[in-house]
Amino acid sequence: MIPYKPLIVLIVLLCIVKGLAAQVSDTIPPEIEPAIDSNQVKLNAVLRPLRQIAGAPAAFYTYFWEFGDGTYSFEKNPVHHYKDTGDYAIRLFATNNYDDGKKPPTRLRRVKVEKKKSMLAMNNLPSFFSGNGSLEIRANQQPKPGEDMVLLLGYRNKPGAPVSSVSGSVMLLYNEKQFTQSGFDIADTRTYHNESTIGFDSLIAMAPQDPSTFMAGDADGAGLFSVSGDAYDPLAGKKELIAWLKQESAEFRQNKIWRIQDVKPGEEKFMFVTINTLPEMIKDTNAVVTIAGLFIPDDPSMEPERFNLELQIVASHDPNKLQLKKRRLNYRFTTRNRDNTYKVRFQNTGKGPAKRIAVTVTLPGMLNAATLQVVDMKPACVWCATAYPNQSCIDTLVTKDSIQFIFKNIYLPGTQQDGVNDPDSTMGYIKYVLNFNKGMKKLPFVSRASIVFDKNEPIITNRSVGRFRKGLSPGIMVGYNMALGDNISDIPKENYTIGFTLSEYSPWKPYLQWELYLQPSRKQQTFISRSLGRDTMYNGVGHKVDYKDLYKRVQVFGIEAVPIQVRYNWKSWIGTGAGLLVSGELSRKTSDYEEASLLPPNGQSSFLVSGEKNSKTESFSEWRGALFADLQLGMVRVGPALGVRFLHYINPSQQRVYFFATWRL
Repeated sequence: MIPYKPLIVLIVLLCIVKGLAAQVSDTIPPEIEPAIDSNQVKLNAVLRPLRQIAGAPAAFYTYFWEFGDGTYSFEKNPVHHYKDTGDYAIRLFATNNYDDGKKPPTRLRRVKVEKKKSMLAMNNLPSFFSGNGSLEIRANQQPKPGEDMVLLLGYRNKPGAPVSSVSGSVMLLYNEKQFTQSGFDIADTRTYHNESTIGFDSLIAMAPQDPSTFMAGDADGAGLFSVSGDAYDPLAGKKELIAWLKQESAEFRQNKIWRIQDVKPGEEKFMFVTINTLPEMIKDTNAVVTIAGLFIPDDPSMEPERFNLELQIVASHDPNKLQLKKRRLNYRFTTRNRDNTYKVRFQNTGKGPAKRIAVTVTLPGMLNAATLQVVDMKPACVWCATAYPNQSCIDTLVTKDSIQFIFKNIYLPGTQQDGVNDPDSTMGYIKYVLNFNKGMKKLPFVSRASIVFDKNEPIITNRSVGRFRKGLSPGIMVGYNMALGDNISDIPKENYTIGFTLSEYSPWKPYLQWELYLQPSRKQQTFISRSLGRDTMYNGVGHKVDYKDLYKRVQVFGIEAVPIQVRYNWKSWIGTGAGLLVSGELSRKTSDYEEASLLPPNGQSSFLVSGEKNSKTESFSEWRGALFADLQLGMVRVGPALGVRFLHYINPSQQRVYFFATWRL
């Protein structure tokens, strides 16, 4: 066996080295290889090999390039023409899709353009604005805790604007207060058009005052971002604008404001904001977070606007996702008519266009398929029932446990298709709303999607789980407690109690309940002995003692608490529970009580005299424990109920029965 030891050691060392090499390669930044010809730069990047997630579609990279002059590209190998000579910082943000490794670090490469031609070639600029607004925001990826991402803020002098030059302010709102922890931190901002950072006071000072100002919102967008807005709401002036800005800002913990100047008709300008997605961000990888942008023009004839960028937190980068907006609900205030808004995102990653896409989603049991409403889609289609032959359309097929959305006769380009440079054009989505069934339960509701492009294998998305917050349900509990069998001499044999309970609101699963009881003063008197005959002095006169009784008195003021109790409601009208009760005496007074019958010397009738002696008061003197089980009938989830509880005390051993009424709020 000895000759094999060196071989074993060598194999182990090779495995360790191989593992370390894999870890190191996982963090290698991309190598940017620029080819410069006068003012033209052709870019190529060498990235680490992808590590395929088992069972997922083929892994691939998506690219976001910043050229250092205020322009960008989503192409893999872009060609860019610079308008002027100079030193430019090129950045590449690559995202690994369906890959189980880490995202490649951001890489910066400087290029120097020393010549320019008199006739400049035109850059193939990607289409950015999908709506009619002045401001939109895109992200190069979905947020993943521990990674950075880029927000692309685009603003413009939109078509039809009533002014020839636009100036104003752009406000970015992030880190929603609805989440307990902040998820984003701005690491860097790159501006190229003399944008300057200002404070809220400066924004207000430059705001318009004309009463014709209106607030505006955009329709839903698509692709790498999602936007929503409301109809125009009239403003009366600067006072109302300030109130609106404060109202919009109140949803978020942080903001950043930039001053923009002199945007000419048809101009589109961009700012690049690198955001760190903090490791302590919400662990729920199906949660949807919102980053909002506000556009506040100086000219009172233009409408201020809001743009919402909705992002789903992810554990891995996957362009096919199912998301549920507002996944944590308050059961106390949720009604059956509450809208549950789902959105299924999909991307054609193939080498050719997709003409038919079938999106099948499982129907959570608590949601009512009859309430289905399709509120938005991309590509936009008419319903197949109204379409002419071969027209692009969408159809639905509803079964007992699923809903299928079928895009027919469409053209959705593939990311690997020749001539396709904008990843947004390869993406689509279906957005729909479902309401609850009657008698909804306080249980999680789960949905998942299967996406089929033409005749390819289905792609299974993440599980989207809607949950109700536990909530707190305070209650009051009153009852009568009596001993079974012989009573223990130093423990009062019966007591009335009033207590308070705290538990989960309207639970449908096993849950915990805590209880606290304040007990009124209880007295116990126990006979000890009787002595007969003797003489005594009473008020200076001799009397004969007919008899004298001795009692032991105990007076207790106590408290009882249930530190642990597990309950389960079998039906809406019956529930059971079991737990541990701790009983303590805040104050205990013990004394000897004497009562004597005296006969006067003049032959009059006997009379009684009494008195206390050897009195002793103790605080926190006794602590006892009890195991119990009970049964409740009534509105056991929320409301009034009656119950009976059997308790077995220890130290000393005793059994009691507690009859009670409770009301949970």
